Amino acid sequence: MTDRMKWIREPAEFTVSDERIEIVTEPHTDLWQRTYYHFRNDNAPVLQIETDEKYFSFVVRTDFSDSHHRFDQCGIVMYLDSDNWLKASVEYENEKFQHLGSVVTNHGFSDWATTAVPSDVRVMWYRFSRRDDDYCIECSYDGKDFTQMRVCHMWEGKGTIRFGVYACSPENSSFKAVFTDMELTECAWKAHDGQQPDGK
Repeated sequence: MTDRMKWIREPAEFTVSDERIEIVTEPHTDLWQRTYYHFRNDNAPVLQIETDEKYFSFVVRTDFSDSHHRFDQCGIVMYLDSDNWLKASVEYENEKFQHLGSVVTNHGFSDWATTAVPSDVRVMWYRFSRRDDDYCIECSYDGKDFTQMRVCHMWEGKGTIRFGVYACSPENSSFKAVFTDMELTECAWKAHDGQQPDGK
């Protein structure tokens, strides 16, 4: 899979093999657009694969044992352009807790949904699933039992998309993020079997 992935903002230090990606973050790198903080940051390194497949899941294991400074983060990403993207990660906060969360950015405005996890959590799995222009992000501590983080719609996410991994350090820090166990599968996010769509 990694042989099909391409960089957006290649970092100064990284290694990529068939089974493993390592990114050493550079200080003051981040992804965020406008909302609440009223600034725009769009300089994090992103390594992605392109597809027009409308139904699939992507799984990856992230190891951030080296993260140690506020806002250090790494995880999954779907980066279409600076105004349209989503990401999910564990973001270091302090010695007591971190933010397990996701950001969805549509047309230049970001949101941020989080929950607290202990700071001794150093590994997280993610599963990113697509059903046309709707998306699901899940997380797992063991790569087996996944829990839904969010379901979202991407206004510009209907055709060809790009998705993969990212890592960044918004403040004056640096750490090594490690990505392994990457897998593309049939869509694990099954069709909804509850209320029928409107007009049916």
